[in-house]
Amino acid sequence: MLSHPNLVKLLGYCREDKELLLVYEFMPKGSLENHLFRRSEPFPWDLRIKIVIGAARGLAFLHGLQREVIYRDFKASNILLDSNYDAKISDFGLAKLGPSQEKSHVTTRIMGTYGYAAPEYMATGHLYVKSDVYAFGVVLLEVMTGLRAHNPKRPNGQESLVDWLRPELVNKHRVKRIMDKGIVGQYSSKVAAEMGRITLSCIEPDPKNRPHMKEVVDVLEHIQRINVVPDRSSPKSTVASSSRSSPHRYQYAYRAGAAGERRRPPPRRLGVEKEMVA
Repeated sequence: MLSHPNLVKLLGYCREDKELLLVYEFMPKGSLENHLFRRSEPFPWDLRIKIVIGAARGLAFLHGLQREVIYRDFKASNILLDSNYDAKISDFGLAKLGPSQEKSHVTTRIMGTYGYAAPEYMATGHLYVKSDVYAFGVVLLEVMTGLRAHNPKRPNGQESLVDWLRPELVNKHRVKRIMDKGIVGQYSSKVAAEMGRITLSCIEPDPKNRPHMKEVVDVLEHIQRINVVPDRSSPKSTVASSSRSSPHRYQYAYRAGAAGERRRPPPRRLGVEKEMVA
């Protein structure tokens, strides 16, 4: 049985009549999704960074096994939090063993969640370890912006968070404009630029160009170390004044993230579409 500090621990099982249940450890702080999208106050930046580092470590562990495990449905709702906000990956229902040594991918039915599934998987059914890296990059973008990966109620061209905001990640001077306005003052410009860079590399269209999760862990730990809050004296007043005095073309995005989007239900899972043939 797999065991790692950043994977939810399986405690046992229950079998009663025809009911089969797995018993996992209790995670009292719920999911990252709940904190990003279902609370009235913006989730603090330092906790966001802490959580994605923990989730990255869990994913890196799965990818580093002798026979890699491809998680296949990585998303904010599957990142659960203990009482200290330590992240643990849950729900391995769609996970698959990675390819054998002579192959680069496995071929499988297309399943997962809209907005998180990698483009190569959606197009061909070919599933790579780097397909998980793409989904992790989508979660990083959600963490940065406070917006859902997919929202059909956003204006035309903005439904997919990746398609909408990828161009902004290319220029480090523009990254700060897409950051969640509810956490202004909790990170430096350098941190925003570094987050933009690693997020962009994770959502590269070609899986070969995406980093390994171990590299992502190293980068995020570096970002955590260099995170210097510009003004620690009065973060609440800084956030309030900045959000009022800095209107820009992403004002819709901030308002949707702070209000409407944080009350929306999670994106629906992809159904089984068809059996893909290698």
